[in-house]
Amino acid sequence: MKFVSWNVNGIRACVQKGFMDFFQSADADIFCIQESKMQEGQLALELPGYYQYWNYAEKKGYSGTAVFTKKEPLSVSLGIGVEEHDHEGRAITLEYEDFYFVTVYTPNSQNELARLPYRMKWEEDFLAYLKGLEEKKPVVFCGDLNVAHKEIDLKNPKTNRKNAGFTDEERQKFTELLEAGFVDTFRYFYPEQEGIYSWWSYRFSARAKNAGWRIDYFCVSEALKGRLVDAKILTEIMGSDHCPIELDMN
Repeated sequence: MKFVSWNVNGIRACVQKGFMDFFQSADADIFCIQESKMQEGQLALELPGYYQYWNYAEKKGYSGTAVFTKKEPLSVSLGIGVEEHDHEGRAITLEYEDFYFVTVYTPNSQNELARLPYRMKWEEDFLAYLKGLEEKKPVVFCGDLNVAHKEIDLKNPKTNRKNAGFTDEERQKFTELLEAGFVDTFRYFYPEQEGIYSWWSYRFSARAKNAGWRIDYFCVSEALKGRLVDAKILTEIMGSDHCPIELDMN
């Protein structure tokens, strides 16, 4: 199976920048997006052969997720079942025979870390949600997790130490997620790989200089480790400030 995840930073803009060409060439079994930034009815994506599931934020032009899948799931749920979190369109869960698939757009801690306390609450509740799913079946989850875990995961760790996405608190929450029994698939295959990132600021020609961050992830339950084939970060694909990521599994 081939899974693809992409923070498109506005699907309507991304469609103008080659989204459909990449979608068709990727030919993924499950393809998901984060930061769709649209409401229902603002865009009709023609994706023959795919079931579409969208979770829109109540706030216009903000957040939002979607999943496109060739195989119809047994069930679909939007959000993580916590009222405080479920107004921003941040998560979609598909249930299949032998696993759950979750796409997520983790809240950004924002400038001056204004939303860090909320982010910490989200992290705890999202991990509890994943562990609840895992009691029934293993989990594959992916998306923009808005954290660079280790210094190897961003170009300038020293100067970003206390910035959103690289605070000690956010990094610790990701460590706790791994300790709770999930595998960061890219690091599973490429533990020492440097200079591979999934997001670059639009400022300062960051992408041209490859001054980026790896903040988009595919993670799986330990039980699925034996089925992993490869994890890729598709840095050559343009159209957003993020690039797509891919997971191949048996």
